[in-house]
Amino acid sequence: MVAGCGADNRLLERVAEVYDWLELQIHRSDNLSGVCKCCGDCCDFEAFDHRLFVTLPELTYLAAYLGAENIKAMPSGRCPYNIDGKCGVHEHRFAGCRIFCCSGDAAFQGELSEAVLARLKSICTEFRIPYRYTDLTTALNSRRFPW
Repeated sequence: MVAGCGADNRLLERVAEVYDWLELQIHRSDNLSGVCKCCGDCCDFEAFDHRLFVTLPELTYLAAYLGAENIKAMPSGRCPYNIDGKCGVHEHRFAGCRIFCCSGDAAFQGELSEAVLARLKSICTEFRIPYRYTDLTTALNSRRFPW
């Protein structure tokens, strides 16, 4: 168990494996994945007119890193982990954050998202946790995670 979040270390390792695989795919296809300018614009979901969806394994992974008591609510359309235009949880950010790049190819991002979701869904099956694909605002504001 990871202190304070009730997560099995094996689950956290499996999520880390998915993220490692994802980073490899992105680096192999840098011509399609785009180059992040680290501007933080995409973290303002309302202004950028998009939504970020997350899964329970990803939320559990973040809570293990931050401590469940440090999960922030999202009162506005901006990610609460974006501080002064920079990601405060960059190493532990969600798959959607890793995949999306303003200058990336949308078809490539869509295919990569489907592949990652299949992997995350298999983690849910393996660990017998419900598969939920929820927008970040709802997930952070509900504060009802399985840890």
